[in-house]
Amino acid sequence: MTKQSIQGMEVVETREKGTLSAGEPSTKRSITSIYDDDEVVGFEKDAEIIMKKLIRGTKERDLISIYGMPGLGKTTLTRKVYNNPYIADHFDVKAWCAVSQAYNRRTLLVEIFKQTTNNEIKIKEDDDVADMLRRVLIGKRYLIVLDDIWDVKAWEDLGICFPQGEYGSRVMVTTRIEQVAKDLQHHSFPYSLSFLTSEESWELLEKKVFRGESCPQDLLEAGLQVALHCKGLPLVVVLIAGMIGKMDRESSLWLEVANDLSSIGLGEQSMKVIQSSYDHLEDHLKPCLLYMGLFPEDHKIPVDDLLKLWMAEEFVLNAEKENMEEASRVCLSNLLNRSLVMVSGMRINRDVEYFSLHDVVREFCLRKLTEDKYMQLAMPYNPFQQLHSTESRLCIYIHDDLVKQLDHSDYQLDKIPTLDFKETNSLEFIAHPKLNTWNNRYSNPLDLVVKLRFVRALHLMDVLMPNSWATAVQSLTQLRYLAIYVRDFELEWISHLHNLQTLQVQSSKMLHLRAATLWEMTKLRHVNIDCLSVVWKDNYEGSFEECSTTMLENMKTFHTCHILFDKMNPRFWWRFPNLEELSVRVDYVPHEFPLFPILEVHTRLHTLSVDLTVMNFRQSVGWERNYVFPSNLRQLHLASYFLTEEMVLSIARLKKLEILTLKGGVRLMIFQSFCWDVTNLEFPALKYLTLLGMQMDEWKASEESFPVLEELSIVDGYTFKEIPPSFVDITTLRLIKLSDCAKSLRVSALNIKKEIEENTGCDRLQVVTIL
Repeated sequence: MTKQSIQGMEVVETREKGTLSAGEPSTKRSITSIYDDDEVVGFEKDAEIIMKKLIRGTKERDLISIYGMPGLGKTTLTRKVYNNPYIADHFDVKAWCAVSQAYNRRTLLVEIFKQTTNNEIKIKEDDDVADMLRRVLIGKRYLIVLDDIWDVKAWEDLGICFPQGEYGSRVMVTTRIEQVAKDLQHHSFPYSLSFLTSEESWELLEKKVFRGESCPQDLLEAGLQVALHCKGLPLVVVLIAGMIGKMDRESSLWLEVANDLSSIGLGEQSMKVIQSSYDHLEDHLKPCLLYMGLFPEDHKIPVDDLLKLWMAEEFVLNAEKENMEEASRVCLSNLLNRSLVMVSGMRINRDVEYFSLHDVVREFCLRKLTEDKYMQLAMPYNPFQQLHSTESRLCIYIHDDLVKQLDHSDYQLDKIPTLDFKETNSLEFIAHPKLNTWNNRYSNPLDLVVKLRFVRALHLMDVLMPNSWATAVQSLTQLRYLAIYVRDFELEWISHLHNLQTLQVQSSKMLHLRAATLWEMTKLRHVNIDCLSVVWKDNYEGSFEECSTTMLENMKTFHTCHILFDKMNPRFWWRFPNLEELSVRVDYVPHEFPLFPILEVHTRLHTLSVDLTVMNFRQSVGWERNYVFPSNLRQLHLASYFLTEEMVLSIARLKKLEILTLKGGVRLMIFQSFCWDVTNLEFPALKYLTLLGMQMDEWKASEESFPVLEELSIVDGYTFKEIPPSFVDITTLRLIKLSDCAKSLRVSALNIKKEIEENTGCDRLQVVTIL
């Protein structure tokens, strides 16, 4: 993480919508300034990188963009570089203007023109400023800063006035929207500004509070706590420093600030920064962001769960049924591009697995949600309404204060003071995504749930539900998302929930579920049943051709434990023609019943995980001869199997496979040696290969076997001695990760790295060893 600072920060982002701020940054104190001296803290590495982009590289005009969430110091970094004497000497002319979303093109061009001409040429009202500016810049090496751009159109309006030429001219742009930075890319890649580390936060806080002096020892621990709770956002560090700098220097007072930072330390100015971004969001994105604020502080929100909750709440506007997931992903991507959410976990293939909110953004969301007596007017959030419908959705989210009020009012909605309207039955309630706060106060959250008949999403995985749960949900006919932890479960108990899209069940018992009931729930999109064992029963005993034609066309993901492969198999999987993800643990694998008897049905399946139970491991011998995978798989996980020649050939036929995880198995007998030889096979699209506890003695491969492999991970690798030497010739390989592996395996990885460096002169391969 790079070092950053807040030198002379002027928060341009806090200006009101529609106003315009232009001109070179001034060292003069202003009402928007939150830092009023000239001391420099950090940004050295960031500034060095940006300066190299300005001075080196192409002789053609280039655009250097810096993006990140509000308050990270984009303007500060840009100003530091802009004012650097070396940069000032390198360029013939410089100009700086701050662009708001509601900018005036002529006003901005006039400001740039004045700076490039030192205000020596007067501009008349009818002058063509764009043409005048273009003529002034022709033949010169210029540097133009466009601070706080919101969309590409602003660049299209202004950029045509900046001549090309091969003089090494540069335009610097700051934006809070990642996609804008990417769309503006010319030669240089956009630069993402990172958060401060805890050490950097403390350095900045100490310099601001003590004006260059050292912190007294008795305040050191409290000061470190304050800095830590600023969570790396420079804007918050400076705001807090300004506050505690005026307080008595007592550690107890500072610790109070640290403990209450989320509520009292952020300051209204920081809220204005977030408010500005929020105001410019499309209407349907606003509830998506606010909903994330309901999760606990620092919570890593699983992307898959979040998207399903958004769909259940109907936040995704005007999306076709089969495209709801993709539309939800676009919404999340839009929030990420605006730097309002943060990536907090990635999958092996660089897909985002977890998101989170910075505390500043979360605090803003909570304040927004609690406005107007906890009620939220959505306009409109129903995808089945017209985009410009005048109908609104009136909803209220389930928060702790509401729980208290319901309890004191004997759960009579019309007696709650905050609900001062007559038609309480028209309310649509949004359940809190995490109910851990309820668990400490109420032994049975169902007492509250049953009173909220319009609730659409219930996530109750954090507490074991009493046996009465099924009766309690009978009245919740609007449920679209249900995640529960129960002892007993029957599909019949929830079959009346005709709108249900997502079903997650966790149980420690063996469940016997009737598949016939599943076919009735036609709106199901995502099913995950995590139990000791699941036995799917079907009363129908006819042949495949004679079975019912009921299809669950909306089903996208299906995850279940311990399933039998038998004569029911064709009738079961055939009903999910649009399945995209499938994960199963197999109890019994008779040779005559393959997993996919009709391959052409599952053309959309891209992720498959098959795990054989240890007790049935040896029964699977010979089954792989009938095992043919759907051709469009991109991700495959196989566990506890025999890696026979037939199985490897089936995997190699998958021309789109990008991720392959092989776990355990291989040897038919304990003392039998095994060589995994793929010398004559090619995995043309495979980028990520993970081997977990592979029981093989030798691994052979040619340079054509894995032509585009990027990452190799080996866990518990003690039986084979080396990685195939041909890996030296894989030009895309950038990471080998070894965990609990034999020393000889580690040596072979380092030898590959050394040979690559000697052959190419580049240190492109990283070897990570975890003992």
